[in-house]
Amino acid sequence: MRRFAVIGLGKFGFHLAKALFEDGHEVIAIDKDKDRVQEIQAFSTQAVVADIAHKEILKTLGIDQMDAVLVSIGEDIAASILVTLYLKELKVKQVLVKAMNEDHGKILERIGATEVIYPEKEMALKTARSLSTPNILDFIPMVENYTLVELAPPTAFIGKTLSGLDLRVRHNVYVIGIKEVLTDNFILVPPADFVVKDSDILFVIGHKDNIAKLEKL
Repeated sequence: MRRFAVIGLGKFGFHLAKALFEDGHEVIAIDKDKDRVQEIQAFSTQAVVADIAHKEILKTLGIDQMDAVLVSIGEDIAASILVTLYLKELKVKQVLVKAMNEDHGKILERIGATEVIYPEKEMALKTARSLSTPNILDFIPMVENYTLVELAPPTAFIGKTLSGLDLRVRHNVYVIGIKEVLTDNFILVPPADFVVKDSDILFVIGHKDNIAKLEKL
């Protein structure tokens, strides 16, 4: 189980918080609108009414202890920029921010956002790709209790081959792809003798319980 905070509970933020909570994670949902906070209460670990334009409030909520914070207040560009700056100053591990446009996104990147999200653009691209080149991976989330995740390899994996790790037998999960970050190379169904590097990203599929155990290694 990981710990997330979602700041801003419009449609995107609400569904994001709800999905993370239903996946079994701890979720703190924050908005200055009481009605939105009340609506998310049943789908979050903690729902808070707060004006996050104040850095001290973020500290009080323990935001710096989260695995990732997702900022979904793109409609208020100035506020999203200010909050992103505060989160970086608090040394939050991952800061993902919804942007309204390319210029907004550029500013967010400049001040250190880990990832800038363009929901409408990304959904349009995903839909276009699914129509152009249907891929079975798009349907994996529909299989109950199974999931596909991107995983940074645990320290114990580094320098070992996939056959040596034997994840299918030991953890009942499957590595279906590897992204070599340094070379921007993607390997679909990597060979058994592939040696895992600390800069790799593993694409792993399996039951949610087994994936959760693997993420704790």
